[in-house]
Amino acid sequence: MKNGQVELKDVVSLCKRRGFIFQDSEIYGGIGSVWDYGPLGVELKINVKKQWWKSMVYDRSDVEGLDAAILMNPETWKASGHVGSFQDMLSDCMGCKKRFRIDHLKGKDCPECGGSLTPPKGFNLMFKTRLGSVEDDAQEIYLRPETAQGIFVNFENILNSSRQKPPFGVAQIGKSFRNEITTGNFTFRSREFEQMELEFFVTPGEDEKWYDYWVSERLNWYLSLGIRKENLRIREHAKEELAHYAKKCHDIEFLFAMGWSEIEGIANRTDYDLKKHAELSGKSLQYFDSASGEGYIPYVIEPSGGIDRAALAFFVDAYRTETVRDRKRTYLSFDNRLAPIKVAILPLLRTNAEIVEKALKVRDDLRGDYRVVYDDTASIGRLYRRQDEIGTPYCVTVDVDSLSDGKVTVRDRDTMKQDRIDIAQLKTFITEKLVLC
Repeated sequence: MKNGQVELKDVVSLCKRRGFIFQDSEIYGGIGSVWDYGPLGVELKINVKKQWWKSMVYDRSDVEGLDAAILMNPETWKASGHVGSFQDMLSDCMGCKKRFRIDHLKGKDCPECGGSLTPPKGFNLMFKTRLGSVEDDAQEIYLRPETAQGIFVNFENILNSSRQKPPFGVAQIGKSFRNEITTGNFTFRSREFEQMELEFFVTPGEDEKWYDYWVSERLNWYLSLGIRKENLRIREHAKEELAHYAKKCHDIEFLFAMGWSEIEGIANRTDYDLKKHAELSGKSLQYFDSASGEGYIPYVIEPSGGIDRAALAFFVDAYRTETVRDRKRTYLSFDNRLAPIKVAILPLLRTNAEIVEKALKVRDDLRGDYRVVYDDTASIGRLYRRQDEIGTPYCVTVDVDSLSDGKVTVRDRDTMKQDRIDIAQLKTFITEKLVLC
């Protein structure tokens, strides 16, 4: 443990062993800071996305959804400022040939070997590709470095088709790509990642009120899904930290073993983006207020979080160890809504055909609304430990008595308490416990 948190090496080990996260292209030696989500990892990510979408779209009447394309007209990135300013200043060591960000260097020499460093040079973080079937005639375009611009260029389309008016928002979940020089800390900083972003359009002059609202709202979302309060904090950006578009910005930070690190940012982007796109495209992106008879360009409040970082924070916060009967028990105390597998059905005797048959029927009766698995590949004690380690809230054991009394044993992951439940009442019992709404 470090800073009261599980160390990332333990997280990486568990993720690989149990099928949460794998190194991308591992059989070929991998590729730097790109990750694949395994059978359990993809379920965790889906559940995080479901809860975000529910809170942002389904539970509100003032937010619409969007799924914009990854490839965009390159003029988009000129207007947003990414072509001109989205870069890190770097120096290369003339000795060991390693590359360093200038803002991460403390002296004039290489921190690895002490060698001399080259003069700083800019390095654009966007991935380039080419659009077209003939190489010589292909147009140079970019993989998007953020999802926000897809919302801004669709502002007028959404405004006209949805009949919304400020204050209203547009929510989007999608992949982004950044050719990061400094990566590491597992999935915390990677070159391909997934974002969940809201652009909330407000009347100028009301932006401060809505900014404060969204800072509070986003912090409470993480708390509502089980992250402990002592592991979260809000940090305001100093003026010199602010992005070129931001009037104000706060980060929601989580206490990882590596220290406090950002998992989501809330920014007041003012009218910067809509104005820039209007100027470069020649299209009016004003909202016309029929009540006042005047048009204006809305200000934008942007809560922007990384799904990979959120999933990592939920994983780390849920990680628990304790000693039970002189043996170490590791378990993931996920909020039930995030747990990859909700219920595991376990036969006490896998050699008993009647028990196996009944256990499989119990599994089939339960599944449909959430992930249910059947496992008979070890002793019951080992099966419990395996399900604890992947965060399954409830294990249902079918035993010899189940054949005569029609009851099963339901074990709670966190407390290890066991209840004897009638099979006819099992689905109701489990559903009430899961609280999946």
